[in-house]
Amino acid sequence: MGINSKTDTVLRRAVFLDRDGVINDTVDRGENFFVKGKQVRWTAPYSYGEFKFKSGVAESLKKFGELGFLRIIVTNQPDVKYGFISKKEYDLIMSDLQSLPLDDIFVCLHARDDGCECRKPKPGMIVEAAKKWGIDLGKSLMIGDAEIDMDAGKAVGLRTILMDYEHNKDVAADVRVKNLSEAVKYIKTI
Repeated sequence: MGINSKTDTVLRRAVFLDRDGVINDTVDRGENFFVKGKQVRWTAPYSYGEFKFKSGVAESLKKFGELGFLRIIVTNQPDVKYGFISKKEYDLIMSDLQSLPLDDIFVCLHARDDGCECRKPKPGMIVEAAKKWGIDLGKSLMIGDAEIDMDAGKAVGLRTILMDYEHNKDVAADVRVKNLSEAVKYIKTI
């Protein structure tokens, strides 16, 4: 933990987590799937029936908390706007997400071309969470499965942990893990 020199307030540590590919499985749409002209093979679930938590997620989140870290989701979710998922299905998924041992959830609902400051790879959601919770970003981490997650984390000085998948082998991070249980083991060493 750090100290805010202006206020003498103790700053907290946090683990920022992407949702899709970290907390829940992504869906393979195949090689011929496009979103707004961009080829996108792996996507968020487009229905509640496609939404599946990864094994051991709740236990790992609980352990992050026991290690003294806030657990905060920072996720881009433009698919309602794109028309790939209904608001009702999205709300069902988010309701399940809220059942996990999390401290907060920050969501960017903007489309890729909206020019917002919250959409990763910009670090807007992380910055907002840091202000809200008094977080020491230099002692915090970002766990994601894509380059945009790593870029958002690096932009504000977070240590980065990448979920290791075949489709992200070219993405740079401080460490790669197979699952959140491995991330817990890594965090215990720092």
